[in-house]
Amino acid sequence: MTLQTIPDNQYDIGYVDNIDKDLAKNIAQKWQFNYIGDVASIQKKNATSFLLQVNQQALELIKCDEPKLGAISVDFVQGASAHRRKFGGGRGQDIAKAIGLKHGFTPHVLDATAGLGRDAFVLASLGCKVTLLERMPVVAAMLENGLERALLNIDVAEVVQLMSLTHVSAINAIEQQIQPDVIYLDPMYPHKGKSALVKKEMRVFQTLVGEDNDADALLSPALNMAKYRVVVKRPSYAEPLAGKKPSMSINMKKNRFDVYVNQAIPKA
Repeated sequence: MTLQTIPDNQYDIGYVDNIDKDLAKNIAQKWQFNYIGDVASIQKKNATSFLLQVNQQALELIKCDEPKLGAISVDFVQGASAHRRKFGGGRGQDIAKAIGLKHGFTPHVLDATAGLGRDAFVLASLGCKVTLLERMPVVAAMLENGLERALLNIDVAEVVQLMSLTHVSAINAIEQQIQPDVIYLDPMYPHKGKSALVKKEMRVFQTLVGEDNDADALLSPALNMAKYRVVVKRPSYAEPLAGKKPSMSINMKKNRFDVYVNQAIPKA
């Protein structure tokens, strides 16, 4: 796992229990966050909109003005990631079809908008080497912590060894990477009505990250860089990225994968 850090000190980080004190300090130093010690007193003051805390070695993000949402962390061992790894459908699931996992082809995928890394983890669990790019320092720090914890688990260690993380702006970094077979894009998009309330992660992320207003600018360098194809995940109601019609689309209930083909996937 490799990591290139970008300094950003606008976030506060502390610990829930004294056993996590050293880890909280180390994360604060590495990412240049504001170390605040025990988070209990800070939370009561609502001093910040967002707070990072280390809780049983997991780096968690809390939206202080909406405590009922609970904490968000990156977990590749349990929860949704575990269920999808075991019962997601393997190479028959839609994301696998969009990426081109057929005929024995297992591509190197550049996930240029990594987020919480869930789709990247699915692709790695199917054997793909995945390079994750994430520009938000808080999200990148959470990803790094999630990967480090997963490396200690026998069930997923081999999977996360296929994943490497770089904290850098995706637009600036795409053309600096070794040419990937496939580039995957899942930019933040405003959700209609109350759909954003379905998942607490989406609600918190929309507040923290906002919309990816420069998302359209990702498509051109991605198309220039990807060897075989670019895959863009979009809400079903959203226009194609940059207004460019895809080569094909794979439609799901609420989302779709727009696939831009540069050349055919090779047969094994």
